[in-house]
Amino acid sequence: MNTVSNSTVRCVGGIVHDERGRILLIRRANEPGRGLWSVPGGRVEPGETDEAAVIREMREETGLNVMPGTYVGNACRGRYDIHDYACSVTGGTLRAGDDADDARWIDAVTLIELDESGRLAELLLVTLRDWGVLPTADGSPE
Repeated sequence: MNTVSNSTVRCVGGIVHDERGRILLIRRANEPGRGLWSVPGGRVEPGETDEAAVIREMREETGLNVMPGTYVGNACRGRYDIHDYACSVTGGTLRAGDDADDARWIDAVTLIELDESGRLAELLLVTLRDWGVLPTADGSPE
């Protein structure tokens, strides 16, 4: 049986890649992780399913409508228990909103630069690598 402490906050995230293989990241506008780049997502509200939370959080933070798909993995960061899902974009226009002050498609080169400069959320690069969802785009022009 999986027991979760009352102080644990269940969260979700959406892993989205574009047709070029870039991954969608947001720069957090608020704590925790203010100013760091991360996967879009947030808290699951009481009575909300993970799927509904992913759809809501992605729309709020990125302006995109998504369809959650396969469960990708789980990461615990402090009291946050984060469950990430692969998503496909079904509509909307990319723009930062809600808890994000920027949202953009990130290629592999940029992801490494963000990690090396300390601008990625804690262990994000390692986690994405371990889950097999790193961006495949290399930063070359189309």
